[in-house]
Amino acid sequence: MSDFTVYPAIDVRDGRVVRLRQGDYAQETRYADDPIVVAQRYATAGAAWLHLVDLDAARDGGYSIRDLLGRIKRDTSLRVQTGGGVRSEDDLLRLFDAGADRVVVGSLAVREPSTVASWIERHGSDRITVALDTREVEGEWRLPTAGWTHNDGTSLPFLLSLYLGTGLRHLLCTDIGRDGMLAGPNIALYGEILTHAPRVALQASGGIRDVADIRAARAAGCAGAVLGKALLDGRFELADALGPVEADAC
Repeated sequence: MSDFTVYPAIDVRDGRVVRLRQGDYAQETRYADDPIVVAQRYATAGAAWLHLVDLDAARDGGYSIRDLLGRIKRDTSLRVQTGGGVRSEDDLLRLFDAGADRVVVGSLAVREPSTVASWIERHGSDRITVALDTREVEGEWRLPTAGWTHNDGTSLPFLLSLYLGTGLRHLLCTDIGRDGMLAGPNIALYGEILTHAPRVALQASGGIRDVADIRAARAAGCAGAVLGKALLDGRFELADALGPVEADAC
């Protein structure tokens, strides 16, 4: 793919910017800056998109950062991909009304794929990102839900095969075992997904630690990369990630 998007991420819990270790709510790192300050910093650095997650809602339902989303849209030039707690079409429409450019649907995408497929058909494939976040369990890639706290045994290959005929365009896949670990993205997993779904715009997430990892995701065929802990910890600057990717695309 010629186009590649870098998505700096802001995960919000109790109104604060946080990162979880392998999706574990008991292993939380809090960051000092207000979410809007972080968003403005990313916009100033040149980001076009922001990946915004309501962690409380991801586990419990009920998107709770609508005001923050609206303020980011008013105060910055960022396009926003956001999710957490989307359980109904009303939830989806409320996020669109609040300014979301694209809504991420995770748990419901696993539990009710036919429902989410109907949303893609009605609202357009560019407005919805399906998040199939996965954890390897006894050699199989499983899809936990409810903020990665519940596992009903659904497998990634099975669900991906269902979505391939729905018009799915944007797919976000996090290797949960690497999330927040700075261990590098799972390039082998992404290569396997793209072998079966070459037309999907796949967003790599989980484990990215440096610019080389971003380039590796792009070389593997991913359409984008979500950057979380490495940016917040200052391992590199967002401009360092944007510059080489833009140069590679020329």
